[in-house]
Amino acid sequence: MSRTWYYRLLFSYFPIFFFTMTIIIFIAFVFINDISREETRKADRISTSYLATTLDHTIRDIELAVTEKVQYEPAYRLYFNGNNPNNSDTVYTIAQNLREMINSSSWIQSIYLYDKQHERVITLSGSRDVGNFSDKAWIDRILSGGTGQGWQPVREMEPEEYQRTPVQVLTVNKEMPLPFGSEGVLVINIKMSSIKQSVDSMINGKLSFLTISDQEGRVVYDAHSDNESAIEGTKLNELSLERFGWTLTSGIKAGNLFGWVSVVSYVWVFIAILTVICAIIYIVYVTRRNYKPIQIIMNRIESQQIKAFEKSGARMDEMKMIDGVLENLINHMMDYDKKSRENVLMQRSKLFSALLHGEHVDNAAEQLYEVSPFDGAHEASRFIVVVGDINRYEKGFQEKFTRGEQNTLKFALMNVLQELSRDTEMQCWTEWISADRIAILFFSKEDVQQGQDLSKQIRVVAEECKSWVEQNLRISLSFGIGPVAEGIEAIHQSFTAAEAVMQRKLLMNGDVGEAETSEMQHPLLETYTYLQMIADFVKRFRMSSGQWREQLEDIFKEFERNKLPDDEIRSLIEAMLQMLSREVSMMSEGLQKELSEENINNWLHAMEEAESLEDVKVLLFDSLTDLFRTYVAVTETKSYKAMVNEMKNYIEEQFTNPDLSLKHLSDRFQISGKHASYLFKTEFNMKFVDFVTELRMKETEKLLLNTDHSLQDIALKVGYANGITLGRVFKRVTGITPGDYRRMKKDQKTLDE
Repeated sequence: MSRTWYYRLLFSYFPIFFFTMTIIIFIAFVFINDISREETRKADRISTSYLATTLDHTIRDIELAVTEKVQYEPAYRLYFNGNNPNNSDTVYTIAQNLREMINSSSWIQSIYLYDKQHERVITLSGSRDVGNFSDKAWIDRILSGGTGQGWQPVREMEPEEYQRTPVQVLTVNKEMPLPFGSEGVLVINIKMSSIKQSVDSMINGKLSFLTISDQEGRVVYDAHSDNESAIEGTKLNELSLERFGWTLTSGIKAGNLFGWVSVVSYVWVFIAILTVICAIIYIVYVTRRNYKPIQIIMNRIESQQIKAFEKSGARMDEMKMIDGVLENLINHMMDYDKKSRENVLMQRSKLFSALLHGEHVDNAAEQLYEVSPFDGAHEASRFIVVVGDINRYEKGFQEKFTRGEQNTLKFALMNVLQELSRDTEMQCWTEWISADRIAILFFSKEDVQQGQDLSKQIRVVAEECKSWVEQNLRISLSFGIGPVAEGIEAIHQSFTAAEAVMQRKLLMNGDVGEAETSEMQHPLLETYTYLQMIADFVKRFRMSSGQWREQLEDIFKEFERNKLPDDEIRSLIEAMLQMLSREVSMMSEGLQKELSEENINNWLHAMEEAESLEDVKVLLFDSLTDLFRTYVAVTETKSYKAMVNEMKNYIEEQFTNPDLSLKHLSDRFQISGKHASYLFKTEFNMKFVDFVTELRMKETEKLLLNTDHSLQDIALKVGYANGITLGRVFKRVTGITPGDYRRMKKDQKTLDE
């Protein structure tokens, strides 16, 4: 057992001791810290001033050296004042001079000359057009007046061909020719990397930090790229570098106890440590003397509890031993109860799923007695399975309620079903089998009760539950009631029948439906039979026959008579609309718009929201009636025969027009080009293009026989742009060229004479 009371006595003396020593050490540290801080600030000011002076002098010397070389080099004046600025010798001399200036200092990134008049740039590699220059953006900024006098803020210079990434530079612009010219600009770019290296070399990265900021307060550079230390460190000095508009902020990094080692005497440190050690030894000695009576009492307690400690292997506070044992016992009991409840719920959920799907029913009777919430259920009992769905789950439930609210409402729904079942002296077992579907297994102890009466009572429970939930929880439900299951093995059949009912919500009379007791489902017609009925409907619609309504009514009667599932009904309706679109949409642009894929999807979406087959039928009849009116109007205003004959006459009159096309006919007769092609092919069994070609070839033959016009003139007369096109088409149709055809006909005419 740990000597807790001993440590309590020992630590009871330490607070005043540590408090007193802390105050003394703190006072000494403050005094020493003030001295060392002032000395450090002085040293930091000297080093920062030296750094600022070095940067200023270095860059100023570079600027003066470049300016002096440019001013005394006659090639610059000759370039701007000469009559031939593209003189290769002058350009070469300037490029050579720029190369010498760049090589004279490792700090220079680049120097180039811009000629405003000729929009040329001279670099160390020669003259080039400004449009292909990598630093064109800076030249545009100079021309727009976006730069001031002197050194400009740090910028990123676009890379040259031999570079991969942009380079940070410090730039100054000099009007050329010096000193007050306006015909060009000399641009000097200083590497920021050289400035940064110089700063890093003069700053001790382990102790100090230095931050360079521009006039707007943006950080230009942190020495050794240590921004975190600059933020957390102690700011000591701030100097201005007016040439560049920079502010140098320097200080000491966080965590450095600067200067105190040089001030504090090692003798006094040794004395302080020795005093603290002696005080601790004395405190321990006094504590041991005061703890002896308590130790005797603790030994007696340990002798009584030694066996319990040997078994547990734990070492604890003697005063907390009893509390720990009790707490451990309570936790074990709570864990056992929790695991027991979780185990029962898991077994119950597995048993429920097995009963619904007809799995492992051999020993289900025993498990039903042990695990299920039913009282008195046995293997031959009567059961009924009810399946419930939350209507409009995604839009009406998930969007309206949060995840926590959804779980609460589902739990409330289960409780409502159980309470309503108790009123009818039935027991129910509810489980959520999916996110939006709940399965309820009903059981009644009354063995003499007929199955039909039991189904009626359960229907009453389902309707009351639906009504109560809609009024109080604002949730819409649908229920499918399976037939009575005689025994455990028949529960699966009842569940299957209830699910089949939920697949036919459109055929329900309300939101509660019952499965048929004899046959769960009538045989379905084959799919092709429905497609034949749909094709007949589309044909009557296209023929403008009012019998399409009767045909559509018959289709819905077949849906209802054969009890088609909702998904199959919607798929057949979608196929009907797509078939109708292919048949009639080409008649006009208005029909194309009404039967577009977007409108069809809107109709199908509205039908998905319908709650019954009658609602679907009403929606479909209303939409098709409007569509039929549009279709009839189109067919009446543009009679089929009259339109085709009018188109034929128009083509025979205008076939020599080179602009004659389906688009031309579409604009002329106010119909779609696709529909015009369809009408022409249907009436004459010939494509529009072939009909026009035939007319033009006949006219070409006449002109070849009766005139001496050239092939080019004949081509223009029959609607072709040139004789080459006419010759190619004529040979493809007749098998010979126009010239051979003319000679052959003339020779034949001579022989006849």
